[in-house]
Amino acid sequence: MPNIFAKLSEVSLVSWSIIFVIAILSIGGLLIISKKDKYASSTITTKTIVYGGMCVALSFILSYIRLYKMPQGGSITLASMFPIILYSLVFGPVPGIIAGVAYGFMQFIQDPSMVHWAQLFLDYPLAFACLGLAGFAPKLSKNIQVGTTIGIIISVLSRAIMHIISGVVFFAEYAGEQSPLIYSIIYNASYLVPELIITLVLALIIVSTPVYSQLKRSTFI
Repeated sequence: MPNIFAKLSEVSLVSWSIIFVIAILSIGGLLIISKKDKYASSTITTKTIVYGGMCVALSFILSYIRLYKMPQGGSITLASMFPIILYSLVFGPVPGIIAGVAYGFMQFIQDPSMVHWAQLFLDYPLAFACLGLAGFAPKLSKNIQVGTTIGIIISVLSRAIMHIISGVVFFAEYAGEQSPLIYSIIYNASYLVPELIITLVLALIIVSTPVYSQLKRSTFI
């Protein structure tokens, strides 16, 4: 038995992360498929899970390229949200939310910050699950650019709300004499607004090219 634990301790963090992503996406996909409803059976496929794993892994890699790191958590990265949001735009909100949850747990593994179990869920799985809301973009407007813009703003704003609530409830001491709500809004906006701009620019470029149309068509093949 000690030998087993010794071997497990030798497994790298990256390897554990990959295993974790595969497990989360697989379990999530199986749970949705098990509902037997038309929507789930037509959207959650092997291809959906494979693409989801790839996008989560790519987001995880990009999250290591930090342009600026905030002192109490959060950072401006090289478009780490973009793969998850693009995945949501192509495959829809349900697969996007599942991928976001998996990515949220990976973010906790990468840079853990926990003061309470509720804060952990707010700042990681719930916050990053909100990125999957971008999958509603095609239904928000007939104009693909307008729909994409609204969908991404909603998804990132929803993520920001999770972080803001966490900041008000669990990190109020950092606000000093300032209102914890105002402090949390300013703090989270300082890195999420740049992240939003980077993601939005890339997304609008992609959805305006034939590449996006080909990706959308490939989901039905």
